[in-house]
Amino acid sequence: MDYKFSNDVTEEIVNENIEKHETKVYDQKPTPAFIGASWVALLAGMVSFCTGLWNAEMALNEKGYYFTILLFGLFSAVSVQKNVRDKLEGVQVTEIYYGISWFAALASIVLLIIGLWNADLDLSEKGFYGMSFTLSLFAAIAVQKNTRDKKFIENREL
Repeated sequence: MDYKFSNDVTEEIVNENIEKHETKVYDQKPTPAFIGASWVALLAGMVSFCTGLWNAEMALNEKGYYFTILLFGLFSAVSVQKNVRDKLEGVQVTEIYYGISWFAALASIVLLIIGLWNADLDLSEKGFYGMSFTLSLFAAIAVQKNTRDKKFIENREL
């Protein structure tokens, strides 16, 4: 198994009849350390956020709002990552879905900010929810990237 790691990108330039053709092969396998760190970060962010909600002294409908924002944010972040990657690899992506994905990701962040701004919480609690949400979104993108990279490598080996 001859895997490439990090930023190893193979480039081929073919000169035939003065025509230049450039092919980029994205065959980067994520390291086990990065895969593990991504999953740990995702679980840490989600569990922290949910534990904070569980222990919070707020109405059940408020807890539901924040939990829904977390799920909405995670799904939309993964969707944005998939769309960006599809475009990079030349897979057709409709502009409407691409735009909706970005809108959903930004909307989840804005809704969390509005909710926390107006919440009757200590500033430290607001910061806690903001940071655990941000960690969760970043980790969800990293986990999606790692999963896609591993699948790409496995399919090339077949």
